Amino acid sequence: MKGKKGGGRPPSRPVVFKDGFYIEVRNRGTDPGHGIKLRKATREEMFLAAEEYRKIKLVVILGEYKNGEQVSKKEKEEKEKEEKKDKAKEAKTAKLTAKGK
Repeated sequence: MKGKKGGGRPPSRPVVFKDGFYIEVRNRGTDPGHGIKLRKATREEMFLAAEEYRKIKLVVILGEYKNGEQVSKKEKEEKEKEEKKDKAKEAKTAKLTAKGK
């Protein structure tokens, strides 16, 4: 075993999550992000697993992931973009109405 380096994942490339629902399970008192991420196919399976692990571990529900990104984050970003566009349109119409008066 001499000469072998590292047995884990190289830090140069981040983990890409598969489609599914994720929870993070770790021991109490450890740093966030250092637990084991578990994937479940459905939301119900995720909640059942979370309840089971909560008896002895600290469980963080990460949520649903699609195409390697969290679904709720995508929705928030899209809503923010739409809100910015709406505000820009409102500002333009307010300028036009102010000039017309």
